[in-house]
Amino acid sequence: MRITGAVLEEVGRSGPYAESRPISVDVLDLEGPGPSELLVRMEAAGVCHSDLSVVNADRARPVPMLLGHEAAGIVEAVGEDVEDIPVGQRVVMTFLPRCERCENCLVGGQLPCTPGSRANNEGTLLSGARRLSRRGDPVHHHLGVSGFATHVVADRASVVPVGQDVPPAVAAVLGCAVLTGGGALINAARPAPGQSVMIVGLGGVGMAALITALAEGCERVVGVDMSEDKLTMARALGAHEVYTPQEVEQKEIRTHHAIECAGNPMAFETAFGATSPGGRTVTTGLPHPSAVATISPLRITSEARTIIGSYLGSSVPSRDIPHYEQLWREGRLPVEKLISSRIRLEDINQAMDDLAAGRAVRQVIEFEGLGD
Repeated sequence: MRITGAVLEEVGRSGPYAESRPISVDVLDLEGPGPSELLVRMEAAGVCHSDLSVVNADRARPVPMLLGHEAAGIVEAVGEDVEDIPVGQRVVMTFLPRCERCENCLVGGQLPCTPGSRANNEGTLLSGARRLSRRGDPVHHHLGVSGFATHVVADRASVVPVGQDVPPAVAAVLGCAVLTGGGALINAARPAPGQSVMIVGLGGVGMAALITALAEGCERVVGVDMSEDKLTMARALGAHEVYTPQEVEQKEIRTHHAIECAGNPMAFETAFGATSPGGRTVTTGLPHPSAVATISPLRITSEARTIIGSYLGSSVPSRDIPHYEQLWREGRLPVEKLISSRIRLEDINQAMDDLAAGRAVRQVIEFEGLGD
């Protein structure tokens, strides 16, 4: 079938991207789903820093690639082996399929799935197939999703069903920002009752971690960012304290646990420095491979500190997304407040500029009417 999608043509072009236009909105061909796959009509897709990391070459991926990994839509067809998701079901896309058989999948979300990671690096679906092409030439999948398109084909392991009452934009954000930020809190930091938590970097993932900490009843939730607008937003969402990184250092602010969500070495150093003895520093960000942070090994030992890397929030999506869905349904997790703007697919290059400049928390592409 013919679809419309946003294809990254070349990595590493200089910004502003609205001028250099590394992403083209084009017509592509999409094959039908294989035995373990589904065809999903996209309703909404979030623009995430992991998309920008491919555009700016922080994360090496093959091109041309149809971008987008935080998305939600309606199932329109299923492969012969998919028996538990009906046509018409709303699903959340997740950016790391889990085979549930490899050694990494047997440790409850602590490690990325080995076959899933390999498929993501190679730009294929979990089966190794590519279902996308353009004028006869193959186009790579992004993280098994390629959600910046009117339709996608994804493996069953890349989707989680949600209730029809969950708005598409909210459902999309559950699949990456909330899964990553919320999971970093619940699965990695694991604060005990009465313990405090600091979130360093208040983009989409950081704000999701913050509202999850509040939903889970953390008694002291601290937000840290360089942007006054984001500190104001964090305070409006319920953060008990907000600071710039400079204020954290000057005032010697400390919490039991600190979660770094910026993908920046300085943010990691801020989070580590603000973690109390015996506490956990969790890092979720994905900086450039050459980025280096400086920390004191003595403090790790003498203060019995723990540093935890948390990819995809150390999550098992099929287990964790229903939990966040229920928190949202109960009014405890205001995911819709993380959406800073709703945009068109054609705005994607400008959206990357806004993300790079720190002007956005979560921009969501809405597909209603596109491709009809």
